[in-house]
Amino acid sequence: MGLVPTLFTIMAQARTEFAAALNQIASEKGVDPTVVLDAIRQAALAAYKKDLMLRGEVVPEDFEQFTSEVNPASGEISIFHGKDNVTPPGFARIAASIAKQVIMQRLNEAERNAILSEYENKVGAVISGAIQRQDGNTYFVDLGRAEGVLPPLEQVSTELYHQNQRMKFLVKEIREGSRGSEVVVSRSDPELVKALFTLEVPEIQSKAVEVKVIAREAGSRTKIAAISTQEGVDPVGALVGQKGVRVQAVMSELGEEKIDIISYSEDPARFIAASLSPAKDIQVALNEVDKVATVTVPASQLSLAIGKKGQNVRLAVKLTGWKIDIKGAEEPEAEEAKEAAEAAGEGTGEKKEEAGTAPSQATPADDTKTLPKKADKAVNSGEKPK
Repeated sequence: MGLVPTLFTIMAQARTEFAAALNQIASEKGVDPTVVLDAIRQAALAAYKKDLMLRGEVVPEDFEQFTSEVNPASGEISIFHGKDNVTPPGFARIAASIAKQVIMQRLNEAERNAILSEYENKVGAVISGAIQRQDGNTYFVDLGRAEGVLPPLEQVSTELYHQNQRMKFLVKEIREGSRGSEVVVSRSDPELVKALFTLEVPEIQSKAVEVKVIAREAGSRTKIAAISTQEGVDPVGALVGQKGVRVQAVMSELGEEKIDIISYSEDPARFIAASLSPAKDIQVALNEVDKVATVTVPASQLSLAIGKKGQNVRLAVKLTGWKIDIKGAEEPEAEEAKEAAEAAGEGTGEKKEEAGTAPSQATPADDTKTLPKKADKAVNSGEKPK
């Protein structure tokens, strides 16, 4: 009687050890325990096939019909051909020695697929990482469970990257690379700015404020248009934050990249005028057929509207989707001064004309002045000129 409890204790311990090992492997790889069991089943079949070949036996043509079963309680492996159990004696030892590599390969594939599936759900989100290494112009980023790829097109030209440098990245996409699927991250994508504001602004998270459009020249300047979906909420104020704390946090992460925040409008003229901020007193005429906006700004605001090397108007074009032609207009004070100057000039010209016509009227005295000296003497003395 004493042997029965001991036997049950040993069997329970075996079941517990296998289940614990199974769960531990699944936890370490971040996969479901059923995935581990499936990897063991496939590895067992591979081991059985290899064992047949090593023993010089012919591999059945219908080998694909063979199946393997793993007892999840005890870990016992059995091979079946249909309903027949064809497990060779001592197969557990054979499977352990042959199938280890296959099992690890299957588990690594399962782990990689689980990681990629996890990061597929993070596409469009911000994630922290550290620059790990460089290969040519491409940088590889340690994201924790996965390695991200930062290709040249997703880099910011004004940023310098070095090993172990921690930064925030946008998870842009999962794509097929030379070494299989890879997580592509970005520092230059406009969506990074939007995602950073989402982290900083509760109103965006609650959907009281929505970022409608972003135009960005990475490392230099960004224009962002936001709209409020809730009455009483100022979209610009929400993104700027009290004393500018929210926008400053985003700028700090972007290396002090300048950010212009404006209110989005469905009215193209109003939206275009706002997009040329910080320029003011803007008049907009629309050609909706060609989608061209002719913008008139005061001369004093012209340089602000155009921006350094045309950057401000270039970003406004990206933001609004309209072609923008800018021209300067005379300011009221300048126009008044010009008109006054022209009026004064016209009055002075009339006086000069009057003064200039008087000497042209001939008089005897004037005619006398034009004569030669000898003739002059002759006329005055009454003598004939010689």
